[in-house]
Amino acid sequence: MSSPGSRPVSPAAASQLNLRGAVDLSALRRPAPSASSGVPAASGGSSGSTQPLRVDATEANFQDLVQLSSQIPVLFLLWSNRSLESSNLLQSLETVVEGFAGKVVLAAADVDAFPQLAQAFQIQAIPTAVAVLKGQPVPLFEGPASDQEIRSLIDELLKVAEANGVTGSIGDGAPAAEAPPLPPLHQTAFDAIEAGDYAAAAIAYRQALAEKPADSEAKAGLAQVELMGRLESLTATEVEALRHQAAEEPDSIEVQLSVADLDISGGHIEDAFNRIIAFIGRNFGPERETARVRLLELFDVVGISDQRVAKARQGLARVLF
Repeated sequence: MSSPGSRPVSPAAASQLNLRGAVDLSALRRPAPSASSGVPAASGGSSGSTQPLRVDATEANFQDLVQLSSQIPVLFLLWSNRSLESSNLLQSLETVVEGFAGKVVLAAADVDAFPQLAQAFQIQAIPTAVAVLKGQPVPLFEGPASDQEIRSLIDELLKVAEANGVTGSIGDGAPAAEAPPLPPLHQTAFDAIEAGDYAAAAIAYRQALAEKPADSEAKAGLAQVELMGRLESLTATEVEALRHQAAEEPDSIEVQLSVADLDISGGHIEDAFNRIIAFIGRNFGPERETARVRLLELFDVVGISDQRVAKARQGLARVLF
């Protein structure tokens, strides 16, 4: 996502787009990207490349796409193969985006395969179209839309992008520079993440940390895949039950930590931190230490340079000392 010091998109320029506060997408932060992420490269010049204008958004390349949005608007379609309306809209978007000559990228996110993408955007319906510009989401529409409506919205999006200095396009025919290769154990973990095997990814990161305890990327990666592993088997019914139980049992450490995980995955970063800090302030003994350790792990998930982490560290210090 955008860094704390980046300039926000101007609401005044958003016109009909209903630009609102950013949903935090950093919960899907991943290790350094590999060269095979499939995300097109941006150029400041005119488009003439055959690079794809549509990519399939996954948990693995999500952060690359968010970063790309600092150069080119990225239009995410949250869709499902189970919905004919979704499939038809995806085809329409592909056609319309093609007509913008590389000035916008379409990222198709299959919510059945990657439910955390739907959680990151906090969507309420399928299909839903959301643009990301300089790391901030710009809600576009839910449900079907005509080609003309889509073109009009993209026209408005490009005006907002230009007003905020986002004027790149897809390539200029030059090959994109490849990212340096990941260390072997990091690559093993990344491959496991792409395969949805979070347990195997955790094993690889633990081995990397055993070999190099100061490996901050492995530490962050381990925290992230452990979070994904805790969440992957939860059903919507179980999520609802957990939130209800958390309200009734504020001193149940298992429930409070589980709901904090859900908050992180849904982008409610401060809610997650505050929940655990409040628990620590009310409790003592082993449970307090367990909660403190989990909070530090979630700091790694969000990113230790994030301002909300700095604020939460201050709150943690207040309840501990």
